[in-house]
This record gives sequence, structure tokens and C-alpha cells, in this order.
Amino acid sequence: MKLNYRLIIFIIALFGGIALSIPSFLNTKEGPKITLGLDLQGGLHMLLGVDYDKAVESKVKSIASSIKYFADNNDILIDGLKIKDKSITFTLLDSDDEPKIDKMLSKIDGLNVKKDGLKYEISLTKKEIKSVKEYAINQAVDTIRNRLDQFGLAEPTVAKQGKDKILVEVPGIKTPKEEQRIRKLIAKAAHLQLMAVDEDRAAKVYQMSLKEAAEYGDVILSDAKNSARKYLLKEIPILDGSMITDAKVGFDRNNQPVIDFTLNSQGAQIFADFTAKNVGKHLAIVLDNKVYSAPVIRERIGGGSGQISGGFSVQEAHDVAIALRSGALLAPVVLLEKRSIGPSLGADSIKSSMIALISGFVIVVLFMIVYYGLSGLVADIALIANLFLIIAIMALFGATLTLPGMAGIVLTVGMAVDANVIINERIRELLREGVSIKKAIEQGYKNAMSAILDANITTLIAAIVLYAYGTGPIKGFAITMSIGILASMLTAIVGTHGIYESLMPKIEKSNIYSWFGIKVKGK
Repeated sequence: MKLNYRLIIFIIALFGGIALSIPSFLNTKEGPKITLGLDLQGGLHMLLGVDYDKAVESKVKSIASSIKYFADNNDILIDGLKIKDKSITFTLLDSDDEPKIDKMLSKIDGLNVKKDGLKYEISLTKKEIKSVKEYAINQAVDTIRNRLDQFGLAEPTVAKQGKDKILVEVPGIKTPKEEQRIRKLIAKAAHLQLMAVDEDRAAKVYQMSLKEAAEYGDVILSDAKNSARKYLLKEIPILDGSMITDAKVGFDRNNQPVIDFTLNSQGAQIFADFTAKNVGKHLAIVLDNKVYSAPVIRERIGGGSGQISGGFSVQEAHDVAIALRSGALLAPVVLLEKRSIGPSLGADSIKSSMIALISGFVIVVLFMIVYYGLSGLVADIALIANLFLIIAIMALFGATLTLPGMAGIVLTVGMAVDANVIINERIRELLREGVSIKKAIEQGYKNAMSAILDANITTLIAAIVLYAYGTGPIKGFAITMSIGILASMLTAIVGTHGIYESLMPKIEKSNIYSWFGIKVKGK
């Protein structure tokens, strides 16, 4: 047997494919492995809705915070800054400041500004409300996907379904405890706010109703650790979680888990300015409308960093840090539908798919040997290498194998030998015309190339389109099809050609019938 570059490439691909496939077949702890999808290993299926009203309220609050910061930073005196019925109202105390406020408001898109003298009423336009709602669901999809990715889950599916729903599929969730943790992580708003305590009325918080608090532009929130404890806070936050750039778990002096967060440059500036002007007053750290702490400001706090402490376990602190890093949900999500898919369904699917795969593989292998002789056996070797390559490449890139993906592999078995069928038929035609074996093989590959490329490229284009526009299961089918097509071109064209070249002296001395399944007169 003579080595040639085609054969060397084929041998490297074959043994590389086998080596990278072993962890998946033996389910070892080390090495790259294929992840089974929701339909094969079971998991959690959820359909979520988005509370759009909260998204609009959040947008309005953000605008109110901007107005307050602008006024404080430019020494503009305003009175009665409140949010009521998704509108912001306030009164300017000095008419000389009117041009400054008007210029600032003109830079914010989507505002309806009504003025009655120095009294302002600001609301969002219908177009802006629609835009906020569209952004809310798209942001929720990105945020949930980001959280699940950071959580370390393999290939979760998070996709927009219809106009106002979100599909979430998380494979590998097997226990109620795991399910509860994932649901909590997904649904957590992670809305961090730094809010000023209303020092003048704080003592009256237990005698005050929510309506009375609203009249002063305040809100009443409970303590995260003790729901009986109440805080009276200014409704307009100093800053919110949109200005967070990082959040990670740390430990305080008592070795208790805390969450250290870092603000962007704008947030750091607002934080520093506020603390400088409010030394001796309280600043509440609020997460999802629960007060985690309300320390006294001792001095100006620069550097743009802070800390949330609240009796977290390490796991809770880790999950909250993930939620803060990935961004707050602009609007809360609502669970509309939930299904826990058991692994038994996946086991049945795997069993059925494996029966189909093995049956198809055996039939194809036998047919190729019976019909094409030893050249069929060469094609079968290429087919085996092709299967190992598909598994190896999917494992290497951490791809998820779904039931449609297994169907793609079954289909690839048939497609993988298609190129060799075309090549062998071209070789047979040339042999019948009396061409020498060596020339027939070379010309056979050359003549078959255009048909093979056309078929594979058009199928690959279709697979790419399926991947680009399909959802989870369809993407799985498209991935396995694409990998199978590319692998088959390597094994069927390069690999088999290399085997023929290395065995050429032996083939030329052998019987043509035994190699190609045809009889040629005089040979």
C-alpha cells in the first residue's frame, strides 16, 4: 500500500473523528461531548408573557430620574416631581430656568409635553409606547438567554413566539429543585434602584397609606429580611440597574455572601454627586422593590461601586449577580404555560432513532458491497468515517443533538454514499468503454465532480436557510445536515480517491468484477 496525501488526510480525519467521538459514546467526564436536546434528555418547557404596562412605567420612571438629575446638577429648582397615571408632573419655581428644561426635554424622543405656565405634564406618545413594548419583549428574550448562558446551561432555547410570547426550553432539568431555581432566575426582574429616604416623613411611615405616600411623591417598600419593617422612599430613584456594568459575589467582614456591583461612568457621577450633597442622610439599596439596606451616607462615595447585603446564601448571591450582570428585565415576565418533559420520552426517541440509524446503515452497507463489490466496501469505510466525523465535530463545538438532528444523521447515511454511487457509475461506464482501470478511476472522479458539487451545494444552501430562519429543532436538523454534507465530501471524494490510489497496483492485477461489480470482455 502506497501512502498519498489524500489517504493521509483521510486517515487523520478518521482517527481524529474516532478520538473525539469516544467521550460522547462512553459519556466520559473528560473531553468534548454532544449535549442532548430537550426532546432526548428531558427538561423544562415554558411559555412566557410580558407585562407591558410595567415596561411603560419603568420608562417613565427612567425619564423622571433624568429630569431630577438634570435639575439638581444645574441648580434648577423644581417642586412636586411626581409620577401619576404614567405621566410625570412638576412645577418650575423660576421662569428663567424654563429654556434649560425645555431644551433638555426636546432631546428625549417620544415625549408629549404639556405646559400650563410653569407647570409641566409629560407623557409618552402612542408611537413611543408601542416602541417600548416591542423593545420590552426583545430585551426580555436577550436578557433571559444571557442569564441562562451565564448560569452554565448547555444550549437553552429562548425565542420570541408570535408577537408577545417567549418560548424557553432548558434541557437537562430533572429535579423540582433545579426547576424552581431556573424559573426564579428567569422571572427575576433584577431591578436595582438606589433611592433616597424621605427623611422628613420617615417616622410616619407606619401611619401612612400608599395613597398618602403618593401625594408626597413617595413609595412605601418593605425590608427584604423583615417584611414588617417599612421604608418611606422618594419615588424617583437616584439611579437604576441600567447603569450597572458588573456584579459579582463577594464576602463581608463576617464572611457572609454579598453582591459587589460596579456602575458605568454616568452612574458613578450621579452616585458621587448625590452622596456629596446628602451626607448624614440615608440611601436605600432596593432590589425588585425590596429594601436590602438603607445605610447613612458618611461621605462622598466615588469610584462608582456599591454593595448589596441581605442574608444571601452563596447560591442566591450567585443567581442575583447573574441577573444583575445580564441586565434587569424592563418588564416582568408571566408564566403562561409550563411542561416538565421526562427523560423516558427521550430514551424512547433515542432507541427508535438508533434502530432507524443502525437499520439504514446496515442496509446501505450491504447494498454497496453486493452491488459494487470491493469498491462498495471502500464507500462503506468512507461512510463509517463520515459518521464519526459528524459526532466529533458536533462534540467539538458543543452542539446539541435533538430528535430532528438524529433524523438528519439518518438522512446523511443515504446522502454520504450518494457521491460514491455517482463516482462508481462513472468508473463503470469508462471500464465498459475499454479504458484502463487507472484512467477510469481518475476520469470517473473528474466526471462525477460537477454533479456531486451541485447536489451538495444546493442541499447545503437549503440547510443554511433552515438554520437561519428555523427554531430549535429545525436548527438541530440543519446543523447535522450541514456537517454531514461537508464531512461526506471529505470522506467520499478525498478519502476514497486516496484509497484507490494507494491500492492501484493491486487493483490492476485483480478481477474487475470483484472490485466494481461488472464484467468487461477480455478482462
